[in-house]
Amino acid sequence: MKVEVSLFGAFRDHEPGAQVVLELPEGARVAELRAALLDYAQAHWPAFRPGLLQRSAFASETTVLRDNELLPADGRMAVLPPVSGG
Repeated sequence: MKVEVSLFGAFRDHEPGAQVVLELPEGARVAELRAALLDYAQAHWPAFRPGLLQRSAFASETTVLRDNELLPADGRMAVLPPVSGG
Protein backbone atom coordinates (compact mmCIF):
# COMPACT_ATOMS: atom_id res chain seq x y z
CA MET A 1 0.00 0.00 0.00
CA LYS A 2 1.12 3.56 -0.62
CA VAL A 3 1.37 5.63 2.54
CA GLU A 4 1.42 9.41 2.21
CA VAL A 5 3.22 10.87 5.22
CA SER A 6 2.72 14.57 5.89
CA LEU A 7 5.69 16.11 7.66
CA PHE A 8 5.44 18.69 10.42
CA GLY A 9 7.84 20.67 12.56
CA ALA A 10 11.52 19.84 12.14
CA PHE A 11 10.74 17.17 9.54
CA ARG A 12 9.73 19.90 7.07
CA ASP A 13 13.31 21.16 7.08
CA HIS A 14 14.40 17.94 5.39
CA GLU A 15 11.79 17.58 2.65
CA PRO A 16 10.79 20.59 0.50
CA GLY A 17 7.31 19.25 -0.29
CA ALA A 18 6.56 18.44 3.38
CA GLN A 19 5.40 14.98 2.34
CA VAL A 20 6.89 11.60 1.44
CA VAL A 21 5.22 8.57 -0.09
CA LEU A 22 6.36 5.18 1.13
CA GLU A 23 5.38 1.69 -0.02
CA LEU A 24 4.40 -0.71 2.77
CA PRO A 25 2.68 -4.11 2.76
CA GLU A 26 -1.08 -4.28 3.21
CA GLY A 27 -1.94 -4.62 6.87
CA ALA A 28 1.18 -2.72 7.99
CA ARG A 29 1.35 -1.19 11.43
CA VAL A 30 2.65 2.14 12.61
CA ALA A 31 5.92 0.51 13.77
CA GLU A 32 6.57 -0.58 10.18
CA LEU A 33 5.90 2.94 8.96
CA ARG A 34 8.31 4.33 11.57
CA ALA A 35 11.01 1.89 10.35
CA ALA A 36 10.36 2.72 6.68
CA LEU A 37 10.53 6.44 7.38
CA LEU A 38 13.80 5.95 9.27
CA ASP A 39 15.27 4.12 6.26
CA TYR A 40 14.05 6.87 3.92
CA ALA A 41 15.41 9.62 6.17
CA GLN A 42 18.83 8.03 6.51
CA ALA A 43 19.06 7.68 2.73
CA HIS A 44 17.75 11.13 1.77
CA TRP A 45 18.21 13.59 4.64
CA PRO A 46 21.91 14.13 5.47
CA ALA A 47 21.22 16.25 8.58
CA PHE A 48 18.55 13.92 9.99
CA ARG A 49 18.73 12.95 13.68
CA PRO A 50 17.18 9.49 14.32
CA GLY A 51 16.29 10.39 17.91
CA LEU A 52 13.72 12.85 16.60
CA LEU A 53 11.79 10.07 14.88
CA GLN A 54 11.95 7.84 17.97
CA ARG A 55 10.16 10.50 20.02
CA SER A 56 7.65 11.49 17.34
CA ALA A 57 3.99 10.52 17.15
CA PHE A 58 2.10 9.28 14.11
CA ALA A 59 -1.47 10.31 13.42
CA SER A 60 -4.19 9.43 10.96
CA GLU A 61 -6.70 12.03 9.82
CA THR A 62 -8.60 11.58 13.10
CA THR A 63 -6.37 10.18 15.85
CA VAL A 64 -2.87 9.61 17.15
CA LEU A 65 -1.88 5.97 16.67
CA ARG A 66 0.48 3.77 18.67
CA ASP A 67 3.16 1.62 17.06
CA ASN A 68 1.11 -1.60 17.33
CA GLU A 69 -1.94 -0.15 15.53
CA LEU A 70 -2.79 -0.76 11.88
CA LEU A 71 -2.32 2.01 9.36
CA PRO A 72 -5.57 3.45 8.03
CA ALA A 73 -6.88 2.03 4.77
CA ASP A 74 -6.57 5.41 3.02
CA GLY A 75 -2.82 5.46 3.72
CA ARG A 76 -2.83 9.05 4.91
CA MET A 77 -0.61 9.68 7.92
CA ALA A 78 1.26 12.51 9.60
CA VAL A 79 4.46 12.43 11.64
CA LEU A 80 4.40 14.86 14.57
CA PRO A 81 7.68 15.67 16.28
CA PRO A 82 7.69 16.55 19.98
CA VAL A 83 7.25 20.22 20.72
CA SER A 84 8.41 22.42 23.53
CA GLY A 85 8.16 26.03 24.39
CA GLY A 86 6.59 28.32 26.83
